[in-house]
Amino acid sequence: MIRISILYPNSKGSRFDVAYYVNTHMPMSIKLLSAHPSFKGVSVEHGLGGAVPGSEPTYIAMCHFLFSSMEDFLAAFIPNAPALQGDMPHYTDIEPIIQFNEVLISQ
Repeated sequence: MIRISILYPNSKGSRFDVAYYVNTHMPMSIKLLSAHPSFKGVSVEHGLGGAVPGSEPTYIAMCHFLFSSMEDFLAAFIPNAPALQGDMPHYTDIEPIIQFNEVLISQ
């Protein structure tokens, strides 16, 4: 299984509308990407703090999609990229970090 992590760094002066992301962007993303038979799930997280009590989180938000393979994710994502990426200015001006991960342990 592959986890696609989309990480939004918490940069001073950047904008991230968590309510829009959770209530509008992610439902659209889930609807579009879950149409692919290899879609296994998704989680969304909002950063609350760093390792030191009272410190800022490294990432303001994270999204993790699960698919059977990288190729399956790309097959689901590429046709929908214009809509998904086109919606980004509605919730952020942050350039996300995207990483593909092989899931080795999941309980």
